Amino acid sequence: MTSIQPMSTAKKIAGQLIMIRLIGTELDAETERFLRDNAIRAVCLFRKNMTDEAQLRRLTGRLRAIMGDKALIAIDQEGGSVVRATWLPSPPSGMALGAADDPALCRDVGAAVARGLKSLGFNWNFAPVLDLNNNLDNPVIAERSFGDDPQRVAMLAQAWMEGSLSEGVSCCVKHFPGHGDTHVDSHRDLPTVAKSRDELESLEFKPFRATLNAPAIMSAHIVYQALDPEHPATLSRTILNDLLRKEWGYQGVIITDGMDMQAIAGRYGAGAAAVQALAAGADMVMALGTPETQQETIDAIANAIESGMLPMQELRERVERLDRLAHAYPCEACAYSSEENDRSLMTRAWQQGLTTYRNPAPLQRGSRVRLVARADVVSDGVSEAGVPAVKIAEMLKQLYDVDLVTYDNAEAFDWASLPYDGRAVILASTTRLRYGARARAQWKPDLHLVLWNPILALDIDAPAVMTCGFAPPALDGVRAWLAGEVLAAGRCPLKGFEC
Repeated sequence: MTSIQPMSTAKKIAGQLIMIRLIGTELDAETERFLRDNAIRAVCLFRKNMTDEAQLRRLTGRLRAIMGDKALIAIDQEGGSVVRATWLPSPPSGMALGAADDPALCRDVGAAVARGLKSLGFNWNFAPVLDLNNNLDNPVIAERSFGDDPQRVAMLAQAWMEGSLSEGVSCCVKHFPGHGDTHVDSHRDLPTVAKSRDELESLEFKPFRATLNAPAIMSAHIVYQALDPEHPATLSRTILNDLLRKEWGYQGVIITDGMDMQAIAGRYGAGAAAVQALAAGADMVMALGTPETQQETIDAIANAIESGMLPMQELRERVERLDRLAHAYPCEACAYSSEENDRSLMTRAWQQGLTTYRNPAPLQRGSRVRLVARADVVSDGVSEAGVPAVKIAEMLKQLYDVDLVTYDNAEAFDWASLPYDGRAVILASTTRLRYGARARAQWKPDLHLVLWNPILALDIDAPAVMTCGFAPPALDGVRAWLAGEVLAAGRCPLKGFEC
């Protein structure tokens, strides 16, 4: 009989310091064996791991049984377009809450998000976003941000976080030191920020400095030339250890962003990058690649421990920080008794963030309108899929006689091809990326419904209503405004808007 070899200390520690993703909606025998054999204690679940409440509760329950009482089960449930458990009450995006500008509302929303997640077995939510939206062409942050003013962002994010923590779900502020002023998505390439230290201190740093009570913070895969011209923050000891830990005195958990993102994976390799991130000061590496790259990551960390490249005392301190996080926010499913009230809260929150631009006026009920919208919007890998045009048409048909015109490519769509038959033209913008020069110059709707990134209102010369998101309660808010049932009293939290 072959004896089972005991797990080495190095391998056990390595498994405690990584977070992995899963492939399917159930745990097969091979995945369970991988979790046990490598002492994995942390997973992040995505939309592809979920079908409904019963399945997800079963999955998180099985994960707890395997990973034990120090399990960390995480999710991205920010609000707006970045949600994974899509059947829970839909929280507004950061920008919608920024437009509402109500800390008490933010606290209530954060608490409601946590109640829903805890009922499904999660104890860690990678939210809120502290990035300032100070680059209008940012392809990945946009409406995920609370705004461009560091004090307001810090105040609203702090309130949101307090709400979540009060309900027993840990937060993780992100993306340190700030992803707002980039024109490159780190999922696709390595961004660089060329600001001076003084500029960073006056803007990007402020929300993070104001929320050092956060139980966890996520690093950005971005090079900040004034801080470390050679390494992205995730791999920089200057940034994670010297700045965040020593200079600022941060005591919580530092976790990397996904190491499968091209900013890291395309340049450094999974195993080498994980070792460098831990050497830089990260407590946990988010190893979201394939099972093969996850094993590569574990082996590389274990080898670095055995060789002395990663000092054992530092690693023990990191394990202790993770243990404290799991102890403070235990992973256990519970009943969700407030779901109906939370749905009402989210509807109210979306409505409070509803914002107008260039003084739009609702069309008269029964009017003949032509809706122009992109036919469908697929997921970009960060956000969930956008709302299809037919859903918007269904909403408008509650009030108007609607003719729907769809397009697949905004720059190729010929606005002049629309017939002049007396119908008012409503444009619905349902993507995050801004319009190109052709659309900006030629598109002239009577009313612009901006149902994702509010910055698109700047691209089209028309009166606009902005939701900062496309969740069902956001569309309900638009319908209510069009029907004259609610006011759009939000104020866009970005410079350049006269809302």
